[in-house]
Amino acid sequence: MSKIYDFNVNTIDGDPATLEPFRGKLMLIVNVASECGLTPHYKGLQELYEKYNDRGLEVLGFPCNQFGAQEPGSDEEIKTFCELKYKVTFPMYAKIEVNGPNTHELYQFLKSEKPGEEKEDIEWNFAKFLVGKNGAVAQRFHPKIEPIDLEAQIEALL
Repeated sequence: MSKIYDFNVNTIDGDPATLEPFRGKLMLIVNVASECGLTPHYKGLQELYEKYNDRGLEVLGFPCNQFGAQEPGSDEEIKTFCELKYKVTFPMYAKIEVNGPNTHELYQFLKSEKPGEEKEDIEWNFAKFLVGKNGAVAQRFHPKIEPIDLEAQIEALL
């Protein structure tokens, strides 16, 4: 049994939650930002969500302001931006930290399971983790990898 389902998170609306509702599904977990050169990745993430959600893919967005202060807004502002600019319908969560002493426990787990190019640290906005249906972290992708380029890995894990 994977502990990924037990971590406490808050939805972007401020409601307490866990990842338990996604047990048995493929999760693509991404630290996101609204004022980054990679922000257009939201479009690709939404496209993946629309294409594969009915087959068991969940895209989970975790805003983070640790990289160039590129996510300065409130959770409400982030939600509005995502819905209006990119028509995001995948689950979004409250802003968290993904590196440093205040790293959210979910990201402590993800990074320890799949270190990246910067050892365990998240390199930048839009780092992507694929978590298999069994709750194990299957793959980690550099932020610059376009969402569309994950299709083969998603297909293989679905």
